[in-house]
Amino acid sequence: MNILLQFPQTYEMNKEQLFAKMALSAWETQIGRATELVNGLSDEQLLNRIAPNKNRGIYLMGHLVAIHDAMNDILGLGKRTHVELDKAFVQNPDDSSADLPSVSVLRQYWNDVHRDLGSALKQLAPDEWFKRHNSMTDEDFAKEPYRNKLSVLINRTNHLAYHLGQLRLLK
Repeated sequence: MNILLQFPQTYEMNKEQLFAKMALSAWETQIGRATELVNGLSDEQLLNRIAPNKNRGIYLMGHLVAIHDAMNDILGLGKRTHVELDKAFVQNPDDSSADLPSVSVLRQYWNDVHRDLGSALKQLAPDEWFKRHNSMTDEDFAKEPYRNKLSVLINRTNHLAYHLGQLRLLK
């Protein structure tokens, strides 16, 4: 899945294009690593806890799907497709008695959300990354312009990397 902005070898990038390409490259790297890991774990492994009294793999996977799906609304890329995941995977801690989607359903959601999000991110023009995201007001953005769409992508990339480290413990 290549979501990077494509530039000819001889094209000189301005700073906005360079920053956008750097952030998208980091995102793509982490999504690739996480997808490879999730695809390499069995359903049984994903049902295990990463450590005693810690989250299960299925919870972390559902959490990441829900958070990444929400990026569509936050970045103004379109509508979320799995709002129903928020209650189990965002608003509440992991609960082994909770009624969760199966691992196979979450795997499909993972693939769908990341395919669609990757396509939408690819369409965002470099200057759009420096504009206000939908979770803040114009007034707040005027005070803190560094809290832009690019900062959301960077934050979500770091968040993914953190949980990727946890998921690796399931191996």
